[in-house]
Amino acid sequence: MAWRFKASKYKNAAPVVPKPEACIRDISVGSYQTYGNNIAASAAFMAFNVDHNGSSLAVLPLDDCGRKSKTMPLLHAHTDTVTDMDFSPFHDGLLATGSQDCLVKLWHIPEAGLEESLCNPECTFSHRQRRVEAVRWHPTAEHLLTTVSYTNLSLWDVISQQELFSNNEHAEVIQSLSWKQDGTLLATSCKDKQVRIIDPRSSRCIVNTSPSHQSIKDSRIVWLGDKDRILTTGFDSARLRQVYIRDLRNLSEPVKTLELDCSTGILMPLFDPDTNMLFLAGKGDTTILYMEVTEREPHLVEGIRHSGEQTKGGCLVPKRALNVMQAEVNRLLQLTSNMVIPIMYQVPRKTYRDFHADIYPETAGSVAQNTAAAWIKGHDAPVPKISLDPSKREKGEDPVTPRLGPKPFQAKSGSQEFSFDKVFSVPVAPNTESNGHPTDTSCSADSNTEADKSPTSETEQVKESENGKSDSSSMEEDANSSDSGYKPKTPSTAERRKLFETKVKDESPENEESGNFERGNVNRNSIAERRRLYESRSVSVTDGNLAEKAMGSPTPLRRRDSFKAKSDVIKEDEVKKIIPVLRQQSMDPRLEKPEPVTTPTPKRTSTVFGRVSKFRHLKGTPGHKSTHIENIRNISRQISGECDGFHANPDRVAVPLSGPGGKIAVLELKKTGRLADGVMPALVHGATVMDFQWDPFNNQQLAVACDDGMIRLWEIPPTGLEEPTNEPRSTIEAHADKIYLIKFHPLASNVLASASYDMTVKIWDLTPLQSGESAVAKITLTGHTDQIFSLAWSPCGQYLASACKDGKLRVYKPRDGDSPIREGKGPVGTRGARVVWALDGRFLVVMGFDKVSERQIIVFKADNLNSPLNTVGLDVSPAILMPYYDEDSSTLFLTGRGDSTIYAFEVTEEAPYCCPLSHHRCASLHQGLSFLPKNRCDVTIVEFAAALRLTNNTIEPLSFTVPRIKSELFQDDLFPPTRVTWSPTVSAAEWFGKANKQAPRISLKPPGMDSLTESQGQGVVTAPVSAKQSTTSTTPFVGATQPFNRLGWNPDLAGQTKAKQEEIQKSVSNVMGDIVHRSLEQDHMEGVDEREWDE
Repeated sequence: MAWRFKASKYKNAAPVVPKPEACIRDISVGSYQTYGNNIAASAAFMAFNVDHNGSSLAVLPLDDCGRKSKTMPLLHAHTDTVTDMDFSPFHDGLLATGSQDCLVKLWHIPEAGLEESLCNPECTFSHRQRRVEAVRWHPTAEHLLTTVSYTNLSLWDVISQQELFSNNEHAEVIQSLSWKQDGTLLATSCKDKQVRIIDPRSSRCIVNTSPSHQSIKDSRIVWLGDKDRILTTGFDSARLRQVYIRDLRNLSEPVKTLELDCSTGILMPLFDPDTNMLFLAGKGDTTILYMEVTEREPHLVEGIRHSGEQTKGGCLVPKRALNVMQAEVNRLLQLTSNMVIPIMYQVPRKTYRDFHADIYPETAGSVAQNTAAAWIKGHDAPVPKISLDPSKREKGEDPVTPRLGPKPFQAKSGSQEFSFDKVFSVPVAPNTESNGHPTDTSCSADSNTEADKSPTSETEQVKESENGKSDSSSMEEDANSSDSGYKPKTPSTAERRKLFETKVKDESPENEESGNFERGNVNRNSIAERRRLYESRSVSVTDGNLAEKAMGSPTPLRRRDSFKAKSDVIKEDEVKKIIPVLRQQSMDPRLEKPEPVTTPTPKRTSTVFGRVSKFRHLKGTPGHKSTHIENIRNISRQISGECDGFHANPDRVAVPLSGPGGKIAVLELKKTGRLADGVMPALVHGATVMDFQWDPFNNQQLAVACDDGMIRLWEIPPTGLEEPTNEPRSTIEAHADKIYLIKFHPLASNVLASASYDMTVKIWDLTPLQSGESAVAKITLTGHTDQIFSLAWSPCGQYLASACKDGKLRVYKPRDGDSPIREGKGPVGTRGARVVWALDGRFLVVMGFDKVSERQIIVFKADNLNSPLNTVGLDVSPAILMPYYDEDSSTLFLTGRGDSTIYAFEVTEEAPYCCPLSHHRCASLHQGLSFLPKNRCDVTIVEFAAALRLTNNTIEPLSFTVPRIKSELFQDDLFPPTRVTWSPTVSAAEWFGKANKQAPRISLKPPGMDSLTESQGQGVVTAPVSAKQSTTSTTPFVGATQPFNRLGWNPDLAGQTKAKQEEIQKSVSNVMGDIVHRSLEQDHMEGVDEREWDE
């Protein structure tokens, strides 16, 4: 039969996608500008970038699945984005990582995986002040590592501590490299549009070169097994994605050219040399192509495509880890923004009872026959192949056992331990002071003299324990070190209980006086003594809590020293030495502390399972069509980025219109339905509108800022605007240049802040306008050096925060000075930003862009703007996120113009500080979103936020509710007394006179509606004042002068609750009658003697 008629065994290999329960879910993956695949796998583990900046890696077992906690252990690898990672083919727990911080690090993953966060590498070395682009292990020689940094290509022998090869002949940055399967040659693709074949052992190392894809965008290269062919992916000059196959005998002419489509997604080629299966996964694509590579025409035969989630990265699992009894010929790990999906490629067969040897050729094993030192001298030895047939394996159908256990390095002599920290003799790494992991820069000649000072020796451990050293990382690093083969003994529950009871007995003050407290002992009859014993135990638990708070979370979300200087880390370590560490007691004497061990305190539920929010399942519901305003025409889409583009109050909305003259349409909310065709009633300014805002205390007053430096104040008639007008009530000549944005004061009436192109912020007193005089700029704030993106007043009205294009955040106290009182680093993107206060003004939340235009949320403590508490990356989009913060529920709503998703997060006082809630996805794109005051929420349907959404031609009401079973009751746990934001608290004269007064709070509970906690007998008492009943009421709730929490507790009125409980108890007793006093069947049964329990 002719070759072209032979059917491939893998032609019909189909992708099998598991259910979501079998995937790794709820992870956070950002968008990283690297030449790597963002994920790597061995036969035992997978590692992938997590978090916004990608400096940390998640390392999980290969068969792991399910939801992942925000506090799961991470590999805190580098101080900047990890650009590439690779597992050793000969040791499944040895991981190499390269980063933008110019460092390459080697990590040893314990056999049981990461049980706690790891931040101490086995080895760290620098790469000549340039970011590392790629790291690759040699396919046949053990301990031979290839690294790429800019134009430099280096080979390292990690045993002899030498750089075996270095080449700098590339003209531009090296984008990708690949070794031939036999390990003799390697190929590189470069930004100079050239492909090079390199033989590191030859005197003329670059043996061949050829032009490649004609675009400087990312190009990838992969060697097609042990054949003399290479495959490259890239772009042509018109950004059309291409695939080339080249033969080394005629490198300049591709034997196959495949043009796919026009897309910006970088193609990642994943090739299996055993089956010749090729997978093309584009970054950002939802489709993964499968092709079979043939030696003759057509060279590429397309198979079944897979369509699913958007791809952030991908890798193939080693053949040793496949489920061969299910005809799984390959497994691809697809990394998405929040999941890792294992896609199994299965060959269809009639039965899967037998092993199908025809689709499983022998594959490379995990034991190398060659070393780096021998390879560089010219010795080539292939890796012995193994069979995947279960009948030829020791464990039968079980997967091939991964090569784990001790580190794959041996000591130089029997009496000398191997010190992996001294592998490389390299210059000092850049940014070592901020890296937090000091590197060993000693010469190789000193390695013998320092070998006796290894930190893993027993004498050092004993000394540290005697000195009271309790640093958790060093203790566990010594205990878990596998160099010595030592593993601490884990005590059983009975042993821990016996040890605990013994220690409590020794430490109790009653031990000296009253002896033991065994059951039946006379000393145990005293209730006072038992109470004292309980209190003594409680004190130890309380001290433990204080110690835990002082040390921080046992599994931090980020490295503890990632935002600190080295001196701060040293101080923190000194504190740790003083405070005893609360850790699980070990029965091993090597880890036993001479000091008494305090009682371990249980972790909080939020630490173990993640934060549980009452608003986790919030639901957004659009209003009925009868409540919409339709047929809105000519909506402006050219409004400035500093303007939210749409503002509403309880009575009317303002919508900017396109066209000359700077028009803003004002529409009445009570006039719903379809607008009549023709000219809409609008405010005509004669200049381009830059920003506008409704007066929070006057629903008829609209302030508009224009590019001519003027602020116009409009008075809307109570019945609404009937026709276009160009006569504002008042005009303020605010600035000489155009105005960026304006903000009304949240508490004081007639106080307005304006930010201008002249980089100043002016705070105006609008009171003189009421008598026909000119407004006065009472305060002028300076200090900005570039365009001002956003302003935000604090809830107390004393502070003003700003975000600027110069990448800085500033906080002003306007009445005390014109200079900022605090400055910090904000978003690095120059597209735009927003800032908002949270948690009663103690936190600042900033929305902006990073350097790769990914939208992000950054949380700061208001008194420390230098170190962000958390950074959450959302997606890549040009739309600026517009925030709204509901202080009663601590919910942050975010969306952008042109988006269809409204993101919801809860801002918390503890890590991770920004917890995602259920996001609301709208049916269409919106041009703006504006929230109404809290008194407009309908609490009878558990509505905690009400908004209006502007689409391309309609205005739709949007209600955010929380599903509750007893919705007929007032949910006082969701609706604490709310701050009155619709009435002024102070006048402008009082505020400028430095008067401080907090806004009163009122209850949202409607009259005659029972509270949820009252019906449960817990008795939350709130005043029967409905905020929705009267929009001008400022009556504070009962007990407003008392402290309160989010549940609205009033401790002084708890007596009413007790009386209510007694009344309910009496009524129930009357109904039950004599039934309560009847004896039960078990009352007449004979129990077990207490002495029998001891037997």
